[in-house]
Amino acid sequence: MKKIYHEQLCQESLGEFFSPAALAVITAANTGQDAILRGFFAHPEFHFDESKFDLGWAYVESQRRIVREVLAGEGPAAEAWAAFGRLLHAVQDFYAHSNYTRLWAAHYTEDDLPPPAQFDGMNDQLIHNPDLRSGNVYYPLELLTFFDRTRDWATPRLPADSHANMNLDYPARGPLFWYAMEGARQRSAHELQTLLAVLNESQKSRFSGKV
Repeated sequence: MKKIYHEQLCQESLGEFFSPAALAVITAANTGQDAILRGFFAHPEFHFDESKFDLGWAYVESQRRIVREVLAGEGPAAEAWAAFGRLLHAVQDFYAHSNYTRLWAAHYTEDDLPPPAQFDGMNDQLIHNPDLRSGNVYYPLELLTFFDRTRDWATPRLPADSHANMNLDYPARGPLFWYAMEGARQRSAHELQTLLAVLNESQKSRFSGKV
């Protein structure tokens, strides 16, 4: 997803739990995952790209583990916030970069598609569906799709299974973008609750940044 939507999701999904300072670190770490050469092309697990779902979920768990270990020790809380931001970027991109949203929508006709608020972003059957796919990154041509002046020229020249042709990263990609946003919002809130469930009260307080 584009930076503005990752920022919006962090603001909307994390509610009043985090202090402004903590939320700023979380958001910066989240959006920092989109550094084009380091983040996009070298690390598909940052975005659930190239159908490497096992790698993506392993990365998410590695960031959860960092959060737990930092808060269980005496490391700076900012390290836990940054890990949580990186985790959120991955799970948010899962809905925009995979065909999860399209698999869900396939159960409806265009005329009876429910509103985005009724989207089910936590459906385990879809998460583990054998037809689940995400876009492949075809370097170097894919790079041209990141720039307004060359996107329209480059995108039709890429395969249908490319990231450029599969993504739901911004509203112009079609109405299913808003369903991807809803799924990302649900998963972000779920990830926060998952962590809070295993933290004690002192750790929760440190994590919130409101100590």
